[in-house]
Amino acid sequence: MLAPRIDAEGGDFAGLIIAAGSPRTLSDIMISQNERLLGELNPLLKKIAGKQIAKLKESFASLETMSEAKAQQKKMMGRISAWYFKEMALHPTSDYLKKLEKPVLILQGEKDVQVSLTEDFALYKNICTDKEHVQFKTYAGLNHLFMKAVYGTLKKVRNEYRIPQKVDERVIQDIAKWIVSR
Repeated sequence: MLAPRIDAEGGDFAGLIIAAGSPRTLSDIMISQNERLLGELNPLLKKIAGKQIAKLKESFASLETMSEAKAQQKKMMGRISAWYFKEMALHPTSDYLKKLEKPVLILQGEKDVQVSLTEDFALYKNICTDKEHVQFKTYAGLNHLFMKAVYGTLKKVRNEYRIPQKVDERVIQDIAKWIVSR
């Protein structure tokens, strides 16, 4: 998701491959993930998690007016610099994508529970709708790591990622063909 910005700020890539990314901010993605997770919880946990999500939303909202110095000092979720979220939000991926004229390949697993087809992949398509140099590809049955989805839920995503697997051969072949065709 950072590739368009890295390219624009000096990366000077021949083309970009965005695999399971998002043009949304990381804070928006985290809120969405947490809200979707609520649907997988029992009523008691749902109530507790709902309060935690409300606090997380407040923390992210406070970044807008927070000074750069304070954001660099503040930790969010106990360990991540608030500056990381604030600085990323100041440089929307969509701004870079709209200007990008290089070849881009955007890939998404259809069973990805961390970024979604309806929010993230669709937003990429919307931003790049008139860009002939951008190609899109989805993969049935694959998760965020482009491996076979086993559980398909946020609640069990850590367990799923612990299962030894390899990146699906279709993804490797599509990336190789795309690179060679450039």
